[in-house]
Amino acid sequence: MKSKENKPIKKVHLTNFHIAGFGYWQGCEAFEHLKIGTRLDLVREEDNKFDAYAVAIYYSDYKLGFIPRSSNHDISKYLDMGLCDIYDVRITRLSPEAHPEQQVEVIVNILNQK
Repeated sequence: MKSKENKPIKKVHLTNFHIAGFGYWQGCEAFEHLKIGTRLDLVREEDNKFDAYAVAIYYSDYKLGFIPRSSNHDISKYLDMGLCDIYDVRITRLSPEAHPEQQVEVIVNILNQK
């Protein structure tokens, strides 16, 4: 009996959300540079006085806002462990006519490290 060789999965969907605080940080300044598929960076903010699990989202030097509290707990733990390169974070939707808190939707995938 032959067995099929399992091909490793390149990435797995973890979560998607709208960027929290987009209108309060530099999201409006960066909006014209953003497009669907744009890669974003996650930066752990351990000293954030409002959220112990805060993870900021950046495009280049622009701080766009944060991962919402409902989605940041596990991601922050892995970032604390130094596993910054396991995430692929990209823009999936831009809605310029929407309220700033609903203008940018993001997807987070976990990348296979093999």
